Amino acid sequence: MIHPLLLNAQRVTRRQLFGTAAHGIGAVALASLLQKNRAEAAGPSASPAIPGLPKLPHFAPKAKRVVCLWQGGGPSHIDLFDPKPVLNRMAGQDIPDSVRGSTRLSTMSANYSRWPITPAIKPFQRYGKSGLELSSMLPRIGSIADDICVVRSMNTEAVNHAPGVTFFMTGAQVPGRPSMGAWLSYGLGCETSDLPAFVAMTSSDKGKTCGQLFYDYYWGSGFLPTRFQGVRFRNTGDPVPYLENPAGMSRAQRRVLLDDLQAMNAAHLAEYGDPEIDTRIQQYEMAYRMQASVPDLLDFSKEPKHVLERYGPDVLTKGTFANNCLIARRLLERGVRFVQLMHAGWDQHGNLFTQLEAQCTDTDAPSAALVLDLKERGLLDDSLVVWGGEFGRTPFGQGDPAKPNGRDHFGRAYSMWLAGGGIRGGTAYGETDDFGWNITSNPVHVHDMQATILHLCGVNHEALTYRFQGRQFRLTDVHGHVVNGILS
Repeated sequence: MIHPLLLNAQRVTRRQLFGTAAHGIGAVALASLLQKNRAEAAGPSASPAIPGLPKLPHFAPKAKRVVCLWQGGGPSHIDLFDPKPVLNRMAGQDIPDSVRGSTRLSTMSANYSRWPITPAIKPFQRYGKSGLELSSMLPRIGSIADDICVVRSMNTEAVNHAPGVTFFMTGAQVPGRPSMGAWLSYGLGCETSDLPAFVAMTSSDKGKTCGQLFYDYYWGSGFLPTRFQGVRFRNTGDPVPYLENPAGMSRAQRRVLLDDLQAMNAAHLAEYGDPEIDTRIQQYEMAYRMQASVPDLLDFSKEPKHVLERYGPDVLTKGTFANNCLIARRLLERGVRFVQLMHAGWDQHGNLFTQLEAQCTDTDAPSAALVLDLKERGLLDDSLVVWGGEFGRTPFGQGDPAKPNGRDHFGRAYSMWLAGGGIRGGTAYGETDDFGWNITSNPVHVHDMQATILHLCGVNHEALTYRFQGRQFRLTDVHGHVVNGILS
């Protein structure tokens, strides 16, 4: 019998394997990187694309880029997107037991003894040639009604915020898997090398009424190499840290320093083959290129006045949803693959009759302006806009049953809307019952929506996988079907 310590010493470690393979795998990586550096040293290029995986896209995409306008906290489908006249007639009565069934609710309302029906706080209106019904609190989104598809039959198992957001963004309620933007960056690459393939930005309602945090794993790369995680643009100070050269260092001097540093990193990569070394190399190069690209991205001086005005009065206020929407448009037209805007403020447990309308005022114009902006520039046809949150809100009210002033989380049925590349505009898809509680036709699960977004980008959701811990993973786990009914 060989002593376990001796047996372990005889095993080939991962580092030894890649180190002895320097003339194989490592040499190829080193040659590729050095060739890339020599090409960059020869002079500026025409922003070449960063390639994705071989054989992707799987088929011709309808959308080349995606912007997700995430409304954190759970926008109320009952008040905004799914008109239910019955609720007005039965206001104050309890949701019938036959309707409620065994629906899973949050701990805040699971043990209620009363379920007082609370109708929409403002009337609905018909918008556009399609006559799509939306809340009167969303007149600007109403103005683009013929371009959007409202999915009224979304459903999720999540009943709390962080698990719900994580579920939509990564395909699992527990953190640790790659986000949607990371999957698309990994599979499809980027149309520009001057900006990241995946950018995330955050904002909040002015009163900071929504206590949910935006965690880094919402735009993380999970078990994919970290070069595919989203780059967060901050809403205070410089958008990305450390873009400025250190005091006393010129751009030319930094280029020389980076070349020497990259040569050492490339040699290290060739010896050990660790993908995180490649990430480090790519991050240094991206930071250098962003020194030139980000100032131009954030220079709004040439934006026409009428364009700025349509985004609303906060468009030039850094860190607002309106400002982020304008930046998102500029990112998309420069070739960024996936832009994720995350806006908090939709968690109206006790301030439904004041905060919901204020939240609509802050987000309505910028959301519609982004769609119009893309359309006027000929970009909407191959750009996908996704608007929604982690779940909806309960058709019954929270608080004093005699005078409820809020709504709880509700995942059994809720609404989202989409516009652009491959979406059938001017339509509503799926239906709920008279109470907005149960889905009665064309249910769309979170995994179905993920599969559809990937499909519009030319990706078969079952075929975009990554092997981790002994099995193949994908965004949709082992679920998901493309929702053909919302496609043009």
